[in-house]
Amino acid sequence: MNAINVSRTISIRGLFQISRPINLLMVAFSQLMTAFFLVESTNSGLPVLQDYKLYLMVFSTSLITAAGYMINDYYDVKIDYVNRPGEVVVGKGIKRRVVILLHTILNISAIAIGLMVSPKVAMINFGAAFLLWLYSNKLKREPFIGNLTVAFLTGLAIFLIGFHYQKSELLVLTYAIFAFFLNLIREIIKDIEDRPGDRKHGCRTLPIVIGFRKTKGVIFLIAAVFVCAILIVTFKLNRPLIFYYFSGLGLFFTYFMYLIYQADRKDHFTQLSALAKILMLVGTISMGFL
Repeated sequence: MNAINVSRTISIRGLFQISRPINLLMVAFSQLMTAFFLVESTNSGLPVLQDYKLYLMVFSTSLITAAGYMINDYYDVKIDYVNRPGEVVVGKGIKRRVVILLHTILNISAIAIGLMVSPKVAMINFGAAFLLWLYSNKLKREPFIGNLTVAFLTGLAIFLIGFHYQKSELLVLTYAIFAFFLNLIREIIKDIEDRPGDRKHGCRTLPIVIGFRKTKGVIFLIAAVFVCAILIVTFKLNRPLIFYYFSGLGLFFTYFMYLIYQADRKDHFTQLSALAKILMLVGTISMGFL
């Protein structure tokens, strides 16, 4: 009888869907790549991969990210019934009160783990957890500010590694900027994709407030700022290989922007969102070549 009640309260499949394990692996992968290829060693000379605090940071970041996905699905359940009804988990695979409980437990655990690393990391974890809750509860429904919040936290996950070890901070910042701008573009693309549900439930996202075509214009403006920011930082680094790599990646990014220009259907923007993930992954892997 207890087993039946548990299965009605929470399902393994539902937990898997709501926590986005593939995305969590990408976050952990980017942090580990940053540590191994850009930071390399601690200030005491110990290889960074032998420092247990690195894994505590990666684990706590993954917990906060998973909690963020959960609370986002909790608040967006009505919107998701319009945009992607086959993927709704809250209230079906997992009861609503269980989602809130899991969200709370994961965030508290992440902050406690961050405290084991340093008080500064614990404060950053607390701030990230709060921003993700605020985003899901309010900011996501406002034009642009919600997109900025998620993009900032994406870049912060990478920069946190350089910040903690205080090594190669400018080089780490280059990749944090890369992650920030690509994720900002991806978040706006997702808003275009989710217009039907957002409009029905009173969200004021960028495509709804200024329209479809003007939102594309905003994406192109962000892309231009993105390219300028990467060029400025890579020039400051004075490392030709990094400049050449990002120049080559710029060709793929140009094609990506061309696809955005051509896109006009929901399935187009779904594909573009996936392609943005691939670009982020390719950018992260470049750490190994450098």
